[in-house]
Amino acid sequence: MKNIKYIILSIIVTGSVAMMAQSQHITSEKASIKWTANKVGGSHNGTIELKEGHLNWDHDQITSGKFVVDMQSIKNSDLTDAGYNKKLVDHLKSADFFGVEEFPEAVLEIIGSTVLAGNKYQVMANLTIRGITHPIEFDALKEGDKLMATLTVDRSKYEVKYRSKAFFQNLGDKLIYDDFTLEIVVTK
Repeated sequence: MKNIKYIILSIIVTGSVAMMAQSQHITSEKASIKWTANKVGGSHNGTIELKEGHLNWDHDQITSGKFVVDMQSIKNSDLTDAGYNKKLVDHLKSADFFGVEEFPEAVLEIIGSTVLAGNKYQVMANLTIRGITHPIEFDALKEGDKLMATLTVDRSKYEVKYRSKAFFQNLGDKLIYDDFTLEIVVTK
């Protein structure tokens, strides 16, 4: 009789813990990633696609997760001339920037979060670009079935050197700023 009570209690506790902790599988259809990069006198923007991902939750707190980005999927949205658009995208994929032939994936691995207020989180993660990993922190906002975040990434930390003031002097109007942004939206 005692064994049956322990088994039932064990099932109830395990079920309760499982209900509190959730894992959310994220497909490319449920995520959007927009990028923006600035240079002297202008900017470019576009999209990049999620290859696979997941988020782990405990109650309403993000505990961990992983997003794998397909670097081959880089697209430009602001250039309407097909030739210039292709030239820019090919350059972004080249070794001057992200070297996607050698580094076909970028990875954002969430290691934890802190609830700031209500539905806002400070997320701690590791970001890997070009095989180089650095910690990154950013705020995320949950609204309904959407989780939204904007990451500011310093490309010089990942050896993306082309026209970077971190690597070259006196670039004048040829300078491309080191920080670029990623706007990520994930839908349940």
